Amino acid sequence: MTGATVGDRLAEIRRESRLTQEQLAERSGVSVEVIRKLEQGSRGTARLGTLHALARALGVSTSALLGDASQAAARRESGHRQLSLAEIRRVVAPVRGIDGVPLVVPAGEPPSLDTLRRNLHAADRVYNAGDYAVALRVVPPLLVNVRAAVGLASDERQAEAYDLLARAQHLAGGLLIQLRADDLAQTALSGALDAAQRSGDQVVSATVIRTMCWLLMRQGRIGEAAELAVVTADGVEPRLSRATPADLAAWGWLLLTAAAAQARDNRPDEVADLIGVAAAAAVRIGERVPASDHLMLVGGFDTAKVQMQRAEAAAVAGDAGRVLELSALVPPVPTISKSAWRRHRLDLAWAYSELRRYGKATAVLTQLRDTAPTWLRQQRYARYIVDSVVTGRRRAVTDELAELAELMGCAL
Repeated sequence: MTGATVGDRLAEIRRESRLTQEQLAERSGVSVEVIRKLEQGSRGTARLGTLHALARALGVSTSALLGDASQAAARRESGHRQLSLAEIRRVVAPVRGIDGVPLVVPAGEPPSLDTLRRNLHAADRVYNAGDYAVALRVVPPLLVNVRAAVGLASDERQAEAYDLLARAQHLAGGLLIQLRADDLAQTALSGALDAAQRSGDQVVSATVIRTMCWLLMRQGRIGEAAELAVVTADGVEPRLSRATPADLAAWGWLLLTAAAAQARDNRPDEVADLIGVAAAAAVRIGERVPASDHLMLVGGFDTAKVQMQRAEAAAVAGDAGRVLELSALVPPVPTISKSAWRRHRLDLAWAYSELRRYGKATAVLTQLRDTAPTWLRQQRYARYIVDSVVTGRRRAVTDELAELAELMGCAL
């Protein structure tokens, strides 16, 4: 349905499911009045939680209800890239008038900082679930409202407002990296770092730098990524006797990022040293977790993640057997950082493929496809592995492998 609204799609899918509005309300827990107003187009943008509930009740993805060009970007469809990124581009790199004020402003007064923080956490959950189509819809209005809220914040809440802006910009930067819009991601992350410095929160600043290093590595700027990570880690190194879990985790993530860059620069001794120090930080944290206000940023740094980094270094070095040995010590289910766990599973699939254990590689990739298909399709590494399995097999291609090849755009 070209040009269809959320309400149009909701009504169409509901009718295809042969449900009345009352039956959908009963299944979803969303009131009939809300459903009716959505379908009539007389309601503003629906809350993300409402759309999730309706999608679950209808047995479709949330992006099926949103259904705009953002889906094309998330699926990496040709011919849609510029259109699909138009809205987030307009917000991340806004046009400014002669007075320096952005032309993109919210229609009315923005929500409170507390409401915006809840919206940010909801958007972060969508992003980490790999649902980039939905993220492309919810991040732009979030950024517009947060920027407006910064301008309206009282002196007492300025630091809090800038903290929120830094996190929102950081989320936008991470999303744009996944969608391979590198220059736009750089703009978003630069804004995030400026806001983080104004907030005075070192953990937020360190997290933004870590993502900048990730972007540099994606661009092939390995030496710069390593240097930036090491210099920043040295600058934020906490005193272990008084460090909070968030301080330790932010530092640990930077050490692992530096190790990832050094591994790609063929510096195994530096890699071992960096991972060793990171392991000490993870042990120091132990069972503690960062406070809730920092969990979104640095959650997932633990001994399991350190072990994943060891396996990644072995994969970068081309030692498939070592990857399997190290992976045996990684939990078989996602840790708190699902993105880190998914990335590790790709290393495991690569190792199986290198050792010609194609069935095992296919099984790992199929699990990723079932849990995070949009994320998987964005990964060049995954496409390389699928290509290797397809070309390496001597037997007929299985249905599972054929489906993976179609998802990744690989020729059979």
